[in-house]
Amino acid sequence: MAGRVDQEHGTLASSTEFSRYDQVAKREYHLAEAADDGDVFDDDFRFTTCDLERWLRGDDADKRRFADELGAAMADIGFAIIEGHGVDEELFEAAEQWTTDLFTGSSLHDKMEFRAARRGSVSEGYFPIKETSDIHPDLVEGWVFGRPAFDLDEDAGFDPAQFWPDAELEPLFRQLVTQELRLFQPIMGAILTFLGADAGSYDHRLNRPDFGQRLNYYPPLSPADLDSGAGRLLGHEDIDLFTLLPAPSVEGLQVLTSEGRWVRMNAPAGSIILNTGDYLQRISNDLLVSTTHRVSPPRDPADAAQTRTSFPLAAYLRPDEMLEVLPHLPNPKYDPIRVITFHTRTTAKFYGDDYAVEDGSSGG
Repeated sequence: MAGRVDQEHGTLASSTEFSRYDQVAKREYHLAEAADDGDVFDDDFRFTTCDLERWLRGDDADKRRFADELGAAMADIGFAIIEGHGVDEELFEAAEQWTTDLFTGSSLHDKMEFRAARRGSVSEGYFPIKETSDIHPDLVEGWVFGRPAFDLDEDAGFDPAQFWPDAELEPLFRQLVTQELRLFQPIMGAILTFLGADAGSYDHRLNRPDFGQRLNYYPPLSPADLDSGAGRLLGHEDIDLFTLLPAPSVEGLQVLTSEGRWVRMNAPAGSIILNTGDYLQRISNDLLVSTTHRVSPPRDPADAAQTRTSFPLAAYLRPDEMLEVLPHLPNPKYDPIRVITFHTRTTAKFYGDDYAVEDGSSGG
């Protein structure tokens, strides 16, 4: 892969080294922390907290206020905290243990039997530690489960053993996925309302949607890890419409502001962190931002010695659908593009140039 850098350089690299892969406008940043004279933090920034109950059960005025509040946060920093979502919060607590069980209950040999590979637009399966991408030596194990990994459609031929090293975990995580999927249409409806579009115009695209349930397992950090220059997960943006992240119990998530300052995200237990992805930036004609974020070591050494888990759910569109700037927005900056082309051109940054699927190629 000519012109690419190795992972060791990834701790020193600037995002501009990979800008040729970006399909939306991105600001410059260093992938790792303290790449020059140290990072600048904004400790006064406060993320907007939005009560989804107002959209789900409120009147027209409640819905409008929620849409305006959420949309303003997405346009400003691309992140918000969602309360009143209706997902059983006990599932969030249980999923921390289920995630730990997934990664610690099988040998590396057995996990490698599920090594990640492209399915449609998305790389699904197991990612070993330091191998979540070709450019990030991230201190995390990851596992991505797409729609086919869950028995959501009562398919008589469904076999969890094709996707899960422990088949008993599938129905557990299916509970969480099922409840969070119910939020896709209302959240998208509120965002579309803010953008001046019909709230229901994406409902058909988010009916039985494609998604990625990513499970992250961050082992305790050793002194060598802390000195390596790697992060638990280095700076990146999400390639989706939006991501739903139940608030992790261990500190680490940081978000980059438009002024180039980092903000620590400390959402309350039981809430869901929502952030904008590249798909949504593209269709909103850059009105909404796909914001850079990372997972860094906690400030408290005692927390750094703990395992950290997270389980973000990414909202995707189907591979052969089109990403187009919303038709009512003036002066579109981007041409229509197939989802699979958009997605894989972007993620070729992480997986190699031959990962990209161009228009007319097979979706796999």
